[in-house]
Amino acid sequence: MIEEILPADVRSAEAFDDLASAPLFAEEEALVERAVGKRRAEFATVRACARRALGELGLPPVAVLRGDRGEPRWPDGIVGSMTHCTGYRASAVARGEKVATIGIDAEPALPLPGGVLDMVSLPQERAHLARLADDRPAVCWDRLLFCVKEAVYKAWFPLATRWLGFEDAAIEIDPDGTFNARLHVPGPVSGFTGRWLARDGLVLAAIAPHADGWPETAV
Repeated sequence: MIEEILPADVRSAEAFDDLASAPLFAEEEALVERAVGKRRAEFATVRACARRALGELGLPPVAVLRGDRGEPRWPDGIVGSMTHCTGYRASAVARGEKVATIGIDAEPALPLPGGVLDMVSLPQERAHLARLADDRPAVCWDRLLFCVKEAVYKAWFPLATRWLGFEDAAIEIDPDGTFNARLHVPGPVSGFTGRWLARDGLVLAAIAPHADGWPETAV
């Protein structure tokens, strides 16, 4: 699924269930040595996806560790992103000379719990979601908004190496499967464009701007 909303220069891999035999490097094992079995399996599966995607770029298997904010640490010259939710795990990677940054996120296609939308959205976004829901009520627009904001943060952090709050990005979702994100904080880029998909009980969002001429061409 995820490859449908990623450009050709990006390699991806996904799984719809945990891989029982997914191995971990010793350094990765240390990160989950106290984790419950479910968390360990999820951790191992999404890293198996990452190694499969890296292999498509011609790279050997490597440990995918975490940075100070929990972000994945990729090999030199590689940009990437990982995501996991109930029933889905995925990773997307690319060479930095081709793609500037990557942010992907997946969420179950279920309405957000009560009160969460107000915490993660701006007033204009809520009005926008209401209009979308009137036209296409089958899509979980509130969950999709959350998904897009998570993808925005994952694309932003490697560039800026600092926090981005939900209120710091204004999202406009187009029913055609694209979205725009305008950032309200100073930084290396003023916004992103991306693509989204809703299918099979999931919503997915992806950002992967081409490195050539970027960020001048960003929103």
